Amino acid sequence: MNRARKLVASSVSSLLTRRAYSPPPSTSFWCNPVLTKIANNHLIRESLQPPSSSANKPLWLRFSGRGFCSEGSCNDKRISSVCWNCGSSSEKAAFLFCESCRSIQPIDDSVDYFQIFGLEKKYELDAGSLEGIYKDWQKKLHPDLVHNKSQKERDYAADQSAKVTEAYRTLTKRLSRAMYIMKLNGKNVNEEDTITDPTLLMEIMELREAIAEANDSKELDQIRSQVQEKQKQWSDSFVEAFESHRFDEAVKCIQRMTYYERACEEIVKKL
Repeated sequence: MNRARKLVASSVSSLLTRRAYSPPPSTSFWCNPVLTKIANNHLIRESLQPPSSSANKPLWLRFSGRGFCSEGSCNDKRISSVCWNCGSSSEKAAFLFCESCRSIQPIDDSVDYFQIFGLEKKYELDAGSLEGIYKDWQKKLHPDLVHNKSQKERDYAADQSAKVTEAYRTLTKRLSRAMYIMKLNGKNVNEEDTITDPTLLMEIMELREAIAEANDSKELDQIRSQVQEKQKQWSDSFVEAFESHRFDEAVKCIQRMTYYERACEEIVKKL
C-alpha cells in the first residue's frame, strides 16, 4: 500500500513540475498556468510552473512550434491575431480574411482606419488613392460575393463593410481626420468647447449674417469658397502644430475648423 502511494505521489509530482521553456523575447507571451488548445483535432493541455526565482517575470510556453506574446508583456508591439475558424495565428491582425483558410474575420478594434487603407498614420493623404482602395474593399465585402458563406461570416462581412465606410468618411474630411489622428495620439478633442477669441467670434457672426442675407446661389457659392479657403488655412496650421507636437495649438486649430465646417453646412442647406 505504501509503495502504491509513493508511486502515485511521484506521478503527480512529475505532472506538476515541468521544465520552464525560455524562447527568444519576440516569440513569447504571458500565459495562465494551464493552457488548452485544439490542434489537428486533438485537445492539448499544458501546465506550467514559473521559475522559482522570478516572481515578476512572464511564464513562457511553447506549442505548435510557435510562440505568442501579449501586448503588455513584450517590448515588441506587433499584434498577434488568431483565426476563429482554423486557429492559425498571424503576427499582424487580419482585417478581412484569414491568410490560411480565407474565412471572413470579425472586426478587430486594434486595426485603425489608416491600417485599413494601408496608409501611413499622417494627416496629409492622397484622396484619390483613398477612394480607390475604398471601392476595392466594398467590392470584396459586397453581399453578392459572400452569399455562399456561413451566416456568421456574412454578419462579419456586414460589420467589416460598415467599418470600412466609417473609416473612409472619417479620413476623407479634413476636420474628422484631424480629430481622429489626435485621438490615436491620446488627445481627445471636444469640438463643442467655447472659443473666447473676440476677433474670431466677430468673424463668425459676420459670416453667419452674410449667409443669412445672401439672395442667390452665386453669392452663396462665393461665400463658401471663402470659408473653404479659411478652413484650408487652419488645416495647414493644424499640420504644423501636430507634427511639432504642439497639441494645444492643434486643438485650437480643430475648434476653428469646426466653426468653418458648420458654416459650410449652413450654406449647403440654403443652396
